[in-house]
Amino acid sequence: MAEHTLQGLMNVTMDKVRQMADANTIIGKAIKTEDGTTIIPVSRISVGIGTGGSDFDSKNSAQKDLFGGGSGAGVSIRPVAFLVIKDGMVRTIQLSDPSNSIDRALTMLPELVDKLMTLIPDKKAEKAEEPKTEPQE
Repeated sequence: MAEHTLQGLMNVTMDKVRQMADANTIIGKAIKTEDGTTIIPVSRISVGIGTGGSDFDSKNSAQKDLFGGGSGAGVSIRPVAFLVIKDGMVRTIQLSDPSNSIDRALTMLPELVDKLMTLIPDKKAEKAEEPKTEPQE
């Protein structure tokens, strides 16, 4: 079955949107600083696409397939956070409005877990460090 003109119009629009919003747009290219810190930008992308068209009847047999149509797309790219990697630790720096307490809590969770892990003593390490005493006779 031959491709309809509207289908071709939609395919061209989608290809152009894919070119604008690839994976490198959402998770950006890593930026390395002199002190060994790696910064990775994270963005939110919103896409809207509209396509429409109509086939027209023609009284002229030479212009049998008349088509009128159009399409449009809009892309919004908004940076929302940065991943900061330094000395094996990963932190999230959120740029969006922290007024939503659930989002704020989720953002702070990895850092909180890291801090708690440093406060909790390692039981296996303590047992290995304890000197073994021999029973006295």
